[in-house]
Parts: sequence; structure tokens; C-alpha cells
Amino acid sequence: MWTRQDIDFEQEIIHVSHQLLSSKETDYYIETPKTKSGVRDIPMSEEVKQAFERVMANKPKAEPIEVDGYRGFLFLNGKGYPMTNAYYTSTFANLTKKYNKYHEDTLPKITPHILRHTLCTRLANRNMNPKSLQYIMGHSNISITLNLYAHASMENVKAELRSMIA
Repeated sequence: MWTRQDIDFEQEIIHVSHQLLSSKETDYYIETPKTKSGVRDIPMSEEVKQAFERVMANKPKAEPIEVDGYRGFLFLNGKGYPMTNAYYTSTFANLTKKYNKYHEDTLPKITPHILRHTLCTRLANRNMNPKSLQYIMGHSNISITLNLYAHASMENVKAELRSMIA
């Protein structure tokens, strides 16, 4: 996950150069993204910038933990340890399970990766340039972005067709 050094408030950029992982055998460790395209700088919207500012202001004063030379992790659990993707996946699963227990209109499985699909789809449906979308998503090939992540909605297909015919 992100460290303080990954967030550039002045340039309004998030630097993506590593990922924090954990396993039962090795505890925490850092890896680079799967592809060269995964290493990138992502522009921050004003809302994202403000959210990171709130995170920094409310960050618990925990003992700094260092993982493979990285410190200053922004998102910590109650014990002061950095949160990984597995933590969020588990949290979403628990929340969905609790919600579905009390509601007839149940939620599907929700994961951080599904939220990534949602972002990609919404940006594509707002006509973001496909190459910009590919860059933000960190894909090495545009076909990955368009075929696996950018899902067309019937509403957008109809609107697109109407605009072409008009």
C-alpha cells in the first residue's frame, strides 16, 4: 500500500512503483507491479487529494514499521501494521455477509479488484481516451483495458448510437 513518499501533493500525483503483500510464511514483503506499465504516476483529483490529506491528518501515531526499505505506510490496522489487499478483501466479504444476512436484496461478492473494474468502466463510459485509461489502469496492452475492464452499459450504447445517427 501507499507510503507518504508515494503521494506528491504539490504535483497532485500518486506514484505507483511497488505493492505491499503478506503471507503466512514471510509476513510483509514488497514487490514491483506485474508489468513495466504497472509502474506509473497517476494524477489525483481534488477529492482524492483531500481524502489523502484527511488520512495523513488522522493517521494513528504507531511505531513505524519498515518493509524492505519502505516506511510511512498510510493505512494501518488497529495494531499499527500496514493493511494489504487481503485485509480489504476480507473486510468487504465480512461487510457483504452481514448486509446479506439482514436484507432480501443481497449484494454480490465485492472486492477491491471489482472496484477497479468499476472505475475503469465508469471512466470508459465517460469517454476517457482509451490510451489514458490504459495508462491509469497500468495495463501493457490496450486490449486488456478494453476487453476485460471496460464494460459497456446498454444506456451508453444507446446514447452512443443516437449521437452517431443524429
